[in-house]
Amino acid sequence: MTGHPYHSMPPLRWAVRRLARAYRLPVAVRARLVLSVTDLAEDELQAGRPVTLHTAQEAGADADSYVLAVTLRCPRATGPLAASGLPLPATKPSPDCATWRFTIPLPPAQPVSSSLPDDVSSRHDPWPDRTPGTDTQAVEEELRAAFAQTDAFGAEHRRLKHELAETNAGVLALYVQLEEGDEQLRRAHALILQELEDALRPAPLIVEGLELAVHYEPADPNAPTGGDLYDWFILPDGTLHITVVDALGHGLGSTRSALNVTHTVRTLALEGHPLQSILARTHEILMPLAPDLMATVLLARLDPATGKLQLANGSHPPALLLRTDGEARYLEVKGRGIGFPLPGSEQVLHAEIRPGDLLILYTDGLTESRRDPIEGEGRLIEAARRYADSPLADIPSSLAADMRTVVLHPDDTLALAIRTTRSGP
Repeated sequence: MTGHPYHSMPPLRWAVRRLARAYRLPVAVRARLVLSVTDLAEDELQAGRPVTLHTAQEAGADADSYVLAVTLRCPRATGPLAASGLPLPATKPSPDCATWRFTIPLPPAQPVSSSLPDDVSSRHDPWPDRTPGTDTQAVEEELRAAFAQTDAFGAEHRRLKHELAETNAGVLALYVQLEEGDEQLRRAHALILQELEDALRPAPLIVEGLELAVHYEPADPNAPTGGDLYDWFILPDGTLHITVVDALGHGLGSTRSALNVTHTVRTLALEGHPLQSILARTHEILMPLAPDLMATVLLARLDPATGKLQLANGSHPPALLLRTDGEARYLEVKGRGIGFPLPGSEQVLHAEIRPGDLLILYTDGLTESRRDPIEGEGRLIEAARRYADSPLADIPSSLAADMRTVVLHPDDTLALAIRTTRSGP
């Protein structure tokens, strides 16, 4: 079909349908081709400008097929054809024509006659099978094909939706199982770590004339080990010795460092070394073994019979003493920690704890949760006064909960409380 002009839509539409049938194009493709050609030709025909329809056979990709090229030309178009968004996209659109290509299997179909009517009312009709109902039949055939395709898409959509629902149900069930398994694993993991933590920390002490309580809170609840550690024991003379350590870092490495410090301090204390010399001596012993170790340390010795208190400090936050009348003061002692330059406590501070007084030893995680240690020390005094009349066993945890209402800098936290109960020497 070569270059036949069309002046109205019905002959053009019929020619495209006949062409598609002659080359055995699928009905759905034929319908799209008819719509695409008429969409492009509509403006031209309404403006009285004729269009032409061309066909050509081109070599195919293999010997078993060839390519049919169908071209609509609009030679008098006043602007580029609107070839975008067509039901069947053109493979080679240009300003005045559009081409569609189809792969046709061999043997080739018989081409249609090149003699095409310009109007359905032409007296010389070259289409022997054209009857008044033929156009209607072709349209119905295309509609049936479109409905069948729509029904097929609907059935496929329902099938996929059903499969998706089954898949989602299976994924949800698997997710629930995984969550249950993870929860069991977390509980087992937490139990093991809790047992490990309990094994690292000394057993509770019962000391006549004293009450003791401690609270530890890790920076990461899923990793309860850390560098904040304490040790307490009774010396041969009946004096209570307490060591509070804050080793640099988190996790098992800092726990190992803190344990090295507490074990070395315990050994030196039981050997009878003076309190002021223990920190410097601990540094000397540990540095060859762990040159990267850094830790702040607070040492306290308390005579339960007299209430006499001694403190040595190596870069650690000061102990807080709260009297029964509400008077509070920090027991400051200058010194440098293990792994610091010139380690050791510069002196030993002496104080007396009276019946009912409260002594708080802690690590910096308690007072520096808001990154301001000065503000934290003031808040700690207020919290200690607020809970001073509580059972001693509840005071460390109450202090930690109060002080950590806002945590800007998560850190391991240790709080240890001591209160004398003696009535006299």
